[in-house]
Amino acid sequence: MKVFSCLKLDGDEAVEGVHPVVEETPLSIFINGRHFATAMTSPAMQEEFVAGHLFSEGIVKGLEEIESLNVEENVVKVVLTNPIRAIRSKRPILSGCGGTSSFLDESKLAKVVSDLRIERGDLRAAVKEISMSQLHKATGGVHSVGLFDRRGVICKVEDIGRHSALDKVLGRGLLDGVRFEETFVATTGRISSDMALKCSRAGVGIIASRGATTSLAIEIAERTGLSIVGFVRGEKMNVYTGRERIKG
Repeated sequence: MKVFSCLKLDGDEAVEGVHPVVEETPLSIFINGRHFATAMTSPAMQEEFVAGHLFSEGIVKGLEEIESLNVEENVVKVVLTNPIRAIRSKRPILSGCGGTSSFLDESKLAKVVSDLRIERGDLRAAVKEISMSQLHKATGGVHSVGLFDRRGVICKVEDIGRHSALDKVLGRGLLDGVRFEETFVATTGRISSDMALKCSRAGVGIIASRGATTSLAIEIAERTGLSIVGFVRGEKMNVYTGRERIKG
């Protein structure tokens, strides 16, 4: 977080002041010596972000496929046992804001195999916990995502992007050897198709948000077995898919 000067307007009043602003930094990722991508993220947890992104995008199937991962001055150098997946043809970009699911090949979608059952109160508590971000209260510029199991929070992260925040908690879980089939995700942001795909690839059983979901995310969840819960606010929530995992 940095503080910048600004002119604050309120009706007819104009006052010189300052306001805290979230940091956004470029992170260049090189895989086996070749430039893979430059991501714009919050500067914290860069190692977790890269590990989680490679995992949630299906570029690596597990930690054993990452031979080394070194971060230095916003540059990450990764060596993979199978770098071919990183230079494959780009697949369609899923915006989560419309389109069609006709390109979703059932045989290529990761299936969620999870016996997780969660009380509604645990979902409410998880969403409440990630919603108490002091950084968001100060700046209004970040999303919060948490990885939880039956015992409570495993990891929670704030980032300028909800996808990056999700990658970071998945990366932390991957590095710590977490069994993702025993976990669920809580997010302050919209559950779009790419969020659903990331959770499905990781094997997470449930993703819950205080916000909305999209039609394509629901269609993906129906095909993969992911549970989607939206509008978790107070005593209310909408269970769109996988309702058998929500107790009570």
